[in-house]
Amino acid sequence: MSTQGWLVDRQARVRAFDRRRPWVMDTLVAVPIVLISIPNIIDKPVSATIATLAFLPTVYWRRKHAFPAFLVAAVIETIQALLDVSVTAGVVLLVLLFGVASRSSWRALAWATGIALGVLIAEIYVINPVTENRLLTLFLVIGTTVAAVASGVAVRTRRAYLLALEDRNARLEVERDQRARLAVADERARVSREMHDIVGHHVSVIVGLADGGAALARSRDETTGLAEPLQLIGETGRQALAELRRVLGVLRDENGDPQLTPQPGIDDLDRLLPTVRAAGLPVTYSTSGELHTLGRGVQLAVYRIVQEALTNTLKHAGRGAVAEVTLAATQGEVRVRVRDNGRGTPAAANHGLVGMRERAAMYDGVVTAGPAENGWLVDVVLKEPS
Repeated sequence: MSTQGWLVDRQARVRAFDRRRPWVMDTLVAVPIVLISIPNIIDKPVSATIATLAFLPTVYWRRKHAFPAFLVAAVIETIQALLDVSVTAGVVLLVLLFGVASRSSWRALAWATGIALGVLIAEIYVINPVTENRLLTLFLVIGTTVAAVASGVAVRTRRAYLLALEDRNARLEVERDQRARLAVADERARVSREMHDIVGHHVSVIVGLADGGAALARSRDETTGLAEPLQLIGETGRQALAELRRVLGVLRDENGDPQLTPQPGIDDLDRLLPTVRAAGLPVTYSTSGELHTLGRGVQLAVYRIVQEALTNTLKHAGRGAVAEVTLAATQGEVRVRVRDNGRGTPAAANHGLVGMRERAAMYDGVVTAGPAENGWLVDVVLKEPS
């Protein structure tokens, strides 16, 4: 660390300590005042001690009440000069004048400077006239007064400069965050456009081909049963396009809320399962309990868990597999079970479990997935929010 950096670090440490324990610094100011007063206290124990003790509270008041503390000190200085108990020789008055210069308004500083010069000059020429080196004493008083004012103004200026730097740094941080948010928004918009142009185009082509194939099969009165699967492919494609547009709409809008549009629920499983069967996986479906009273969030989680589990079965269970979906609602919770008799490996089936666990965690749920008797079982328990 350079010498300048070391000094800056030490100054920052001192300022932080002073903010936490201001009384320590005030005491460090009060101790020299007491030490200066010791000769007078020895000479006049009672009156000098009282005068010294009267000055000390103003030292501790000067932070929050700089100008009032100065006025009190000026009165005490005048009284102790009239009583010929000069315990501090104007030191306290200059210390408090420094406090006014560094903390109070410019008007208060002007008044304080005039009062300080008036009191000190009155001591020199009127109250306790100085007979020797009077002019030199006058220059010394004016010089020390100007020095106290200049030091206070320097501290005030430095404090204002530091505050301006802090404000500038805060504004720069805000601008940086704004630029980062704009960059993120631009990137989100770009990704949204690319997904819409690429994925949306291909899905639209698939839907068009499926609808055309289904229409052609019906027009030819084919008995191969191709019309129904092609129609399901078209419907599934249109659902995928609707989901894609919804997600892209949220992606474009940083404050977008996917809950602003209808989300799939348990009723939508009646449309999901035929598409899975058309894809070649026989599925049985059974329910129990009051499923329709579940909240929309829980229903969405159930739908996505079933969708992901059946997708894993389609991908990894192998030929000839069948699946069974069971939903059971009891008081305060819902249980989702998806069982298949496939021959997929655990590693392959685990691929989609991360999303299930994340959805289940939103509802204090527990996901159990693994090999079961003659197949694979996904067992999820979700708790209904109270």
